[in-house]
Amino acid sequence: MNFSRMTCEARPGRIGPLATLPVFLVLDGKRAVIAGGSAAAAWKAELLSAAGTRVDVFAAEISTELRAVAADPPGGTIAVHERAWTVDDLKGAAVAVGAFEEDADAAAFAQAARAAGAPINVIDRPAFCDFTFGAIVNRSPLVIGISTDGAAPVFAQAIRAKLEALLPRRFAAWAAAAQSWRAAVKASDLSYAARRKFWQRFTAYAMRHTDGEPSDADFDGLLAEAKGQGAAAEYGSVTVVEAGGPGDADLLTLCAVRALQSADVILFDERVSYDVLDFARREARKLLVRRGGFRRSGEADDVDVLMTGLAKKGKHVVRLTGSDSYGSLQGKAAEETATNSAAAPAASAVRSGAAA
Repeated sequence: MNFSRMTCEARPGRIGPLATLPVFLVLDGKRAVIAGGSAAAAWKAELLSAAGTRVDVFAAEISTELRAVAADPPGGTIAVHERAWTVDDLKGAAVAVGAFEEDADAAAFAQAARAAGAPINVIDRPAFCDFTFGAIVNRSPLVIGISTDGAAPVFAQAIRAKLEALLPRRFAAWAAAAQSWRAAVKASDLSYAARRKFWQRFTAYAMRHTDGEPSDADFDGLLAEAKGQGAAAEYGSVTVVEAGGPGDADLLTLCAVRALQSADVILFDERVSYDVLDFARREARKLLVRRGGFRRSGEADDVDVLMTGLAKKGKHVVRLTGSDSYGSLQGKAAEETATNSAAAPAASAVRSGAAA
């Protein structure tokens, strides 16, 4: 069937302007210099040590907090030198951090650090900084950095709190499993598409089992599915997502966002805001279904055929609608599952909105 008359493909937009570029530094075994002995400097020393950095602190006065973290560092060593910093102290530093009360002191340290080739952060003085730390969600090896470029630090803290609630501490074990399993997946006989399927299934499985620990049995089961063993692995899935009311991105539920982020193909109608599509994978195909309105004409039946056909080719399909048709769509998902039984792609419905 030719679907060109009822769909057109939406191209992903270019990325918008960035106030700062998020970059993750590998500092394990490298050296950092901190000038200043305040409590704020102690927190930076702790962060750098947690990243495996060897930290040298130079300050005439050392706070109680800094002495405590130096006595029991979380990772790399923290050496405290009770004197003022010198230019020679910056030689070989991978990064430099300063804690100063006066701008003149901050400017002198920043100039010396740059001359030594070390990126500089001066605490609470963004004008002298090459980089900032931001708010951090630590589920290492999954690490999330949040920055508002100094505009609203309270927002960054609020977002961090929400992310920490969404990602229990045990999620770190699943991130570590992904790291340890990657070589085995790459060395398997899976095709590129099958490897991608493995990681898609791994992600969905991990998000459902954050209260447990990953095991070899989990790996074997996911690998078997990716190899196409069993009906569940032979087909993709169809998820119907109602974006809520006028298709507003602000009304998306977490389940809806997860569906969009795992989709290979997204079919959406004109009632859906393009902002909603920003939550989708950039690689996903995004097809605008003409004449929105599910099941208002024979064309809607064509959409059903398109969804099912794509899913039977192993695609994860999301039907995204901004209409008030959740009930009928949910019924359609259940009907697909009941009619085709084990030989059908998995079908589900997700509702977003204020009442969700």
